[in-house]
Amino acid sequence: MTILDIIVFLVFTGGVVFFGCSFFEKKRSSDDMTAAGRSLPGWVVGMSIFATYVSSISYLAYPGKAYMSDWNAFVFGLSIPIASYFAARYFVPFYRSQGSVSAYSFLERRFGPWARIYASTCYLLTQIARMGSILYLLALPMNALLGWDIKTIIVCTSIAITLYAMLGGIKAVIWTEAIQGFILIGGALVCMGVLMFGMPEGPKQLFDIAIEENKFSLGGFGPSLTESTFWVCLVYGIFIDLQNYGIDQNYVQRYLTAKDDKSAKFSALFGGYLFIPVSAIFFLIGTGLYTYYKTHPGLLPEGIDGDFVFPYFIVNQLPAGLTRLLIASIFAAGMSTVATSITSSATIVLTDYYQRFFKKDATDKQSVRMIYISNAVIGIIGILWQSPSYR
Repeated sequence: MTILDIIVFLVFTGGVVFFGCSFFEKKRSSDDMTAAGRSLPGWVVGMSIFATYVSSISYLAYPGKAYMSDWNAFVFGLSIPIASYFAARYFVPFYRSQGSVSAYSFLERRFGPWARIYASTCYLLTQIARMGSILYLLALPMNALLGWDIKTIIVCTSIAITLYAMLGGIKAVIWTEAIQGFILIGGALVCMGVLMFGMPEGPKQLFDIAIEENKFSLGGFGPSLTESTFWVCLVYGIFIDLQNYGIDQNYVQRYLTAKDDKSAKFSALFGGYLFIPVSAIFFLIGTGLYTYYKTHPGLLPEGIDGDFVFPYFIVNQLPAGLTRLLIASIFAAGMSTVATSITSSATIVLTDYYQRFFKKDATDKQSVRMIYISNAVIGIIGILWQSPSYR
């Protein structure tokens, strides 16, 4: 990696933090911090939903799965149109009519306080744990490129993300996610093109080898429930995606930031449908990596497989200048997802605990202060939670 690559990466990361912090305003309400004043256009919210769905896990793990096996995991994404339809038809109107930015306030009205506390607590613990795995996969390519300590990368990145999420609020997170969404799509397309045209006999050879070795298989279509068949993955995906679109604070909070019901419905459909072709690109990258290294024996050292193949390709096989774009894309994917986890968790702390149990008559000023504190504390907890795992 050249000095120019390092400079571009640092400028990109610093630019994202600066752009997010530019949304800081001294005078704003808690609604501005948690729902962006309900003023955002549908396409921006939709890109944010897409970027939230596509994390650094997707960027590295999907190619890793396709490289090691086939496209069976891609079936999971094919369930999104079903979940997106239900979101636009039922979930969006429901949550926008509730009068609360929390996805779990309805549980209290329906079942009592215990249900709200239980659901929100599980959500907070899940988000903190999720940050660790996402940041780890985000740190892998930087570790391979520069030799920087993985734990140090995680800590520094967490601080940067926490800073702009805390100062900019949900509006900053959504706008940065929209921009990062375009960057990660561009990076994936470039990498796919390099792989396809890097085959000795051209792009057709990639597909010929993949078809011959059944690398495009979506899984068996039999009735077995003990194997990862097409139907098992599809049904599993439907339930998981309905859970994401229906009860996940990350998604519900975004429905409320749109300027009207029509824009909110569009965002749910747009963000979900966009994931399908983009995830196909990720899987094609994995298949391309398999055929590329099969036709270029000796380029891939022994012991490198799975999630490590793509970072190795980025470091050693990409043309000069493209490495920085791919690293920026991976960081874009990871930063957007982690920022979402931080802001949505801070919102839950505010609405489900602080305003519900400790300060029911909290002023906007007090609520905004609590959001700042919650963002900072969640970021610190995330760092402390993550660091011991990667010694």
